[in-house]
Amino acid sequence: MTQTTRALLGATALCGLAAAAQAETLTIATVNNGDMIRMQGLASDFTDQHPDIELEWVTLEENVLRQRVTTDIATRGGQYDVMTIGTYEVPIWAQQGWLVALDDLPEEYDVDDLLPSIREGLSVDGSLYAVPFYGESSMVMYRTDLAEAAGVEFPEAPTWDFIKEAAAAMTDKENEVYGICMRGKAGWGENTAFITSMANSYGARWFDENWMPQFDSEAWQTAFSDYLMLQNEYGAPGAANNGFNENLALFQQGKCGMWIDATVAASFVTNPDDSTVADSVGFALAPDNGLGKRGNWLWAWSLGIPAGTDAEDAAKTFVAWATSKEYAELVAENEGWANVPPGTRTSLYENPAYLDAASFAEMTLESIKAADPKNPTVDPVPYTGIQFVAIPEFQGIGTAVGQQFAAALAGQKSAEEALQAAQDLTMQEMQAAGYIQ
Repeated sequence: MTQTTRALLGATALCGLAAAAQAETLTIATVNNGDMIRMQGLASDFTDQHPDIELEWVTLEENVLRQRVTTDIATRGGQYDVMTIGTYEVPIWAQQGWLVALDDLPEEYDVDDLLPSIREGLSVDGSLYAVPFYGESSMVMYRTDLAEAAGVEFPEAPTWDFIKEAAAAMTDKENEVYGICMRGKAGWGENTAFITSMANSYGARWFDENWMPQFDSEAWQTAFSDYLMLQNEYGAPGAANNGFNENLALFQQGKCGMWIDATVAASFVTNPDDSTVADSVGFALAPDNGLGKRGNWLWAWSLGIPAGTDAEDAAKTFVAWATSKEYAELVAENEGWANVPPGTRTSLYENPAYLDAASFAEMTLESIKAADPKNPTVDPVPYTGIQFVAIPEFQGIGTAVGQQFAAALAGQKSAEEALQAAQDLTMQEMQAAGYIQ
């Protein structure tokens, strides 16, 4: 077993082999986010075109999905034919030979139309190993009506000091309106992703150039203390249990003055069918501290095919359909252009119909282009990735650190205790993995 396999399996609580899927039944593992739920609802378009392919869906909460697909692919369990995976997993798994290369997609798929930064994050040595279902950065979504009532004027590029002032001004706990909503749920892709991105803009970093953990730095102390202050003084109750979907629901119900999170949420908070505040949402770049880095990330939820599937051709046919220009048009026809999966194709951001329908399109694209995963921090680091560190060990370490962060938010530990625990456990894991002698 390779070091990478051990590292990834160490991050999961699940193990064992699963029976291989039948030849032309595609078992698709996906996350329970709104765009993926919509895809399932539109999948009859695919099966009508391909009556010889049946689709079987396994829809899971984000943390659970990550555990299960990691275990399955690392053990070659064969449980899934298509996996919803992210920008973190794709290059690591591709280098292990765990993913099918997608260099033979049909010409009409137009790979060159994929946004360069999104495509690059899903490629190894020029070969594409997953196709993006939607791409995202992060930004500030805020209530224009509450801001106006509080006398707060949002700039396009706010600072964290401004965010603190705005959160205080818009908080009205008696009426269940909280000035700011942020991820608190433990998980390397939940609270760890948000807090890491925030900390980058404070000058913090996970490791120095010699892979020494840096949670004992002043920058981490300041960033994490500000995060806890914002959550405790102006955030929603029970924030330690709130991830992306929980905060989305709170914002749609009118309970958040602002929400800093994935740009993909914009279509959901502005959809009048789902959001009670759809007509009063504004957008701004993720905050900074004047140090040259903003608190925004880069991510794509993508569709990959595990090596060894006995339905490779059918799987390629499906992933090409689900991430095609034609799929975008299908969503537009059924749900409106504003609800098309964002952040993947240049042509979408050149489409007047989309630009007219999506008030958030320009800010989304600007945020994606501004993200720099090759230089994610103020000071130099030996890793790439913004809200994650692109090494196999990060999945396990990031989950454990997220548990420390959540414990502090829940009042079980102080900020100092949580950061010291993060420092100690990260040091131990990095020494065990051979990064530190």
